[in-house]
Amino acid sequence: MTETAGPNTGKLQMDLLRFATAGSVDDGKSTLIGRLLLDSKAIFEDQLEAVERTSTARGYDYTDLALLTDGLRSEREQGITIDVAYRYFATPNRKFIIADTPGHVQYTRNMVTGASTADLGLVLVDARQGLTEQSRRHAVILSLLRVPHLVLCVNKMDLVDYSEERFNEIHHEFTSFATKLSIPDLTIIPISALLGDNVVTRSQKMDWYAGPSLLHHLENVHVASDRDLVDTRFPVQYVIRPKSDAHHDYRGYAGRVCGGILKPGDDVLVLPSGLPSTIRGIDLFDTELDEAYPPMSITVRLEDDIDVSRGDMICRPQNAPSPTQDIDAMICWMSTSPLQPRQKLAIKHTTRMARALIKDVQYRLDVNSLHRDLDTKQLGLNEIGRVQLRTTVPLLCDPYEKNRMTGSFILIDEATGVTVGAGMINA
Repeated sequence: MTETAGPNTGKLQMDLLRFATAGSVDDGKSTLIGRLLLDSKAIFEDQLEAVERTSTARGYDYTDLALLTDGLRSEREQGITIDVAYRYFATPNRKFIIADTPGHVQYTRNMVTGASTADLGLVLVDARQGLTEQSRRHAVILSLLRVPHLVLCVNKMDLVDYSEERFNEIHHEFTSFATKLSIPDLTIIPISALLGDNVVTRSQKMDWYAGPSLLHHLENVHVASDRDLVDTRFPVQYVIRPKSDAHHDYRGYAGRVCGGILKPGDDVLVLPSGLPSTIRGIDLFDTELDEAYPPMSITVRLEDDIDVSRGDMICRPQNAPSPTQDIDAMICWMSTSPLQPRQKLAIKHTTRMARALIKDVQYRLDVNSLHRDLDTKQLGLNEIGRVQLRTTVPLLCDPYEKNRMTGSFILIDEATGVTVGAGMINA
C-alpha cells in the first residue's frame, strides 16, 4: 500500500505521485495517457463519445485515445504534443498528476518545465524503431533534473508480434546507455498503449515478461524517501497578520516545507539574520499539526517576536545552508535571445528575488552525446550548459542533487518579466 499516516490525526492519507512522460513523435505518449485515463475511469462518457466521433470522422477503425490529452487545436491538427498537458486521475491506492511533455527538440524547455517537479519519468520508445536520438535526449534531461525513478516503456509491442527478442535488444541497448547517467531506479516494461497490453493489467500475449504492469508499478513505486527529510528548509513566502480582534496577537509565517521535518518545540534559526527562536506551533488552515514535512504548505508560529519577512529561511541551527553569492549551475535556456557573459538578469530562488550577473558560460552540453562543447560561450534556445553567475544578495541554497527545491532557480528578463532560464545548482 502507498498510504501514509497523516500528522496529528492518525488517519491514512492517499499518496500522490507526479510523473512526466517523454518520447519521440508517434511513440504514443498521449495514447498511453489516454489509456490510463480510460481504464482507470477518469474520463466522462461525453468526453469519450466526442473522441470516438472525431476518430470516426477521421476514418480510424479505432478510438484515438491521444485526443484525450492533446488539447490544443494545433496539436490535434498536427498529431503532435506542443505544450505540457497536465492530467489528474486516481486509483484506490494512489493519486496521480501526469505531465505529458513534448517530444520535439524545439520544445525542450517545455519538457524541463514539466519534469522539474516529477517523482518519476516515463520514456516511451517505439518497439519497431528502438532507441532514437530523442529517446536518449529525454533520458539525459531526466537524469540532469535528478528525477529519481525512470520507467522505459517499449510501446507498440503488438506491431512486432510481441517479440521477446526485440524487447531484449532494446532493454540491453538502453541499460548500456543508462550506465553513463545518474538514474537511481530504472524499470523497463513492454506495452501496447493502443490495445492496453501491460498498461493496467498483465498481458497474456507476453507471458515471457515476469514484471508488473505499468499501473501496478506506478501505484507501488516508493517515493517518500526521495525527499530530503534531514536538512530542515522552510523558505518564508508570506507573513500572516490577521486584522480581526480575535486574532490580534497572531503572527505566522506561511510557506512550503522544502526539507526536513518541523515540530513544535524545535529550536530553529532564521536566515539571513541569524536570529534564533523556537517553533510555537504549526498550522494547516484551522488545524494544528504535530509535524510538517515536504512538500506540505503550512504556517509556522515562533515563540519570539523577531523580524522575519518573505525570502527568509527557517532552518535548524546544526545544519543551516551557507549563504553564497557565487553560483555554479546547469542552465536550460528558454529564450530566443542567447545567454551571454556579462548579461544581467533577475533570479528567483525559493521565495527570494535578487539580480544576477552571468560571469561565464563554461560549456554547452550536447544532450544527445553528452559531449561538452568548451568553445561555445553562449547558450541558445533550448540549450543546456554550465554557467557561473553572481547574485546581488546571498542565496540560501543547497546542491540540486541534495534538494531539488532549494537547489533550483529561474532566471527572469527584467525588461519583460518573462522566464528565460531554469537552473540547477551544482555541488
